[in-house]
Amino acid sequence: MIRLTYFTEADIEQLVAWNADTSAAFLMQWSGKEFTYPLTKAQIERYMQESNKANATKLIYKVIDEASNQVIGFCALNKIDYQHKSARISKILIGESSMRGKGFGRQIIQALLQIGFETLHLHRISLGVFDFNQAAISCYKNVGLKVEGVLRDTCLVDNEYWSLYEMSMLEQEYNTLIQVYN
Repeated sequence: MIRLTYFTEADIEQLVAWNADTSAAFLMQWSGKEFTYPLTKAQIERYMQESNKANATKLIYKVIDEASNQVIGFCALNKIDYQHKSARISKILIGESSMRGKGFGRQIIQALLQIGFETLHLHRISLGVFDFNQAAISCYKNVGLKVEGVLRDTCLVDNEYWSLYEMSMLEQEYNTLIQVYN
């Protein structure tokens, strides 16, 4: 099991370290166009501005494995629109490589959906995932997100175009899932 707590300045060095020996493609895959390689403390500090406050349009979390109390990842709810009751899940990273493939991604998505629908009372939550990331697509579908479409050749990475699946869940779909599990 995991828990999400707000990401703070004290967590920045860990996030930078997780990306130190990776690549521009790795950074693009989990962060989209928000950051550029190599990831720096200054980029994260800029990203954190105006987040995790009352009525913030961005909530940034660290992911903690409850069994070990170890920080294992990072995630965010971005583009929170309180008027139209929508948000976007983004920046999902299991930074500790030994923790990948253990179902934490599914738990992160479920936790973010719970925050969005139950705490923020949103109507729609969306995300984007690159088309080659079949493990993530399968995870998101298993959680209940629906594919809305594909943005073809949306990013050029290492001389290769990447396409992006758009996926979402609506509050009534979430409520139906919650009733099934209870």
